[in-house]
Amino acid sequence: MRVKICGITTEDAAIAASRSGADMIGFVFAESSRRISPEKAKEIVQLLSDNVKITGVFVNEKAEVIRDIKEMVSLDYVQLHGDESPEFCKSLGVPVIKALAIREKSVIEKMSQYNCDYFLLDSPGVQYRGGSGKTFDWHLLQDRDIPNEKIILAGGLNEINVHDAIRTVRPAMVDVSSGVETNGKKDVKKIAAFIKAVKGREKDVRVHIT
Repeated sequence: MRVKICGITTEDAAIAASRSGADMIGFVFAESSRRISPEKAKEIVQLLSDNVKITGVFVNEKAEVIRDIKEMVSLDYVQLHGDESPEFCKSLGVPVIKALAIREKSVIEKMSQYNCDYFLLDSPGVQYRGGSGKTFDWHLLQDRDIPNEKIILAGGLNEINVHDAIRTVRPAMVDVSSGVETNGKKDVKKIAAFIKAVKGREKDVRVHIT
């Protein structure tokens, strides 16, 4: 099971995620309490192993801005949390993760309209797009014709509930942000604990902050 740590804003958090075994990290370039500048994200990416995939989160952004930031930061994926159409996603010519806020079963039907690399299924946002830090009803995804190999499950996950989430949804990847934070900041111990819980490691995960 792969793990994505989103909302990275510091070198320490990025390095902790990488060393603990994260497969992907996300930077938020949209309006958010976790927003980061492309320049700072670029600096952080240069510290990381090539094994960690890099995602940039955007909300209803212009295509040229998305492409420029992708090149500057060396993003592997762009994650779209707005009202982007299937045509817009295709026109970017880059690997896309399309986020959908799961309020009801009808939202799931939208997936068939998109030709994306992944779908990130999240709880509806409150102040900002991109989730509320709360879970949604995972059972809405059961008995549905969804491409599990393309599903990234997000929304209120933490080291306690992530096993139930995986068993219920069977996604390709799980995504966490607020679930590995303390007082709104990424907590390196929680990052390590979450990744260890997902990957079922028996050995200790040692995180050295430089």
